[in-house]
Amino acid sequence: MKKYVGMIGIGMMGHGIASNVVKKGWPLAVLEHPGNQPLEALTAAGARIFQRPAQLAAESDIIILVLTGSPQVEAVLTGEDGVLQGLRPGTIVIDCSTAVPASTQRMAKAVEAAGGRFLDTPMTRTPKEAAEGRLNLLVGGDAALLEECRPLLSCFAENITHAGAVGAGHSMKLLHNFVSLGFVTLLSEAAACAAHHGVAPDVFLEVLGKGGGGGAALERLRPYLMSRDVSGLRFSIANACKDLGYYNTMAAEGGCDIAVAAAVKATLDRAGSEAPQALMPELIDILARHR
Repeated sequence: MKKYVGMIGIGMMGHGIASNVVKKGWPLAVLEHPGNQPLEALTAAGARIFQRPAQLAAESDIIILVLTGSPQVEAVLTGEDGVLQGLRPGTIVIDCSTAVPASTQRMAKAVEAAGGRFLDTPMTRTPKEAAEGRLNLLVGGDAALLEECRPLLSCFAENITHAGAVGAGHSMKLLHNFVSLGFVTLLSEAAACAAHHGVAPDVFLEVLGKGGGGGAALERLRPYLMSRDVSGLRFSIANACKDLGYYNTMAAEGGCDIAVAAAVKATLDRAGSEAPQALMPELIDILARHR
């Protein structure tokens, strides 16, 4: 018999995950929250709705968190009427959020002290792949616990990589996002410069695509460069600022060099202050206005 799954965080990514969980026959409960995407399709498929994290935890064998960042994870787990207040012995907490690894390790210890078990399983890819059940998961925690959870994780993930001990998943996610968002930021700055100097977008794309600038970042910007279509990368500049902030914190705590990461974050922070709701492809036009 499949275990009962509780989910907290039914945003653009979480909604896709939840849809695939119920589609594969897992009993699902979700937490009511103003930031959720519409829940009608999930409730029609049998998902139950709870109002308090502790109440949801008391009815769940596995709890999946898909939250914005470390402050939200800490509040949901350890806050008043939080998950740990209702956690049952042996319950598994799976954190798909993006978080600071040091916070993740503290939360894992808190879950374990309450009698639960913990995996950090941050995601890469976009809401499109979440809806298709084709996310990449980077897992930190016990390998045997990962295998126990694999049937559930496989409902919404195409690739599952065990990164190491608790916190390693979140470390790898921050490394991934620094590199991927760094590439997008660099290409956006170059594209803004190209437009100023009269280089046509199709030429820019062709030359970089056939040379050292080719890859996933360029392809995600292609629709915007050609027709101002943001669908290639539906990721907000605000979230990029948050993720680069987490990366800079992690790297600085480890005594690692952050000169490039700090420059990327400064560029994103400036753009985010000008256009708080903008998506990453729109960075090209924001930077073009700076000349």
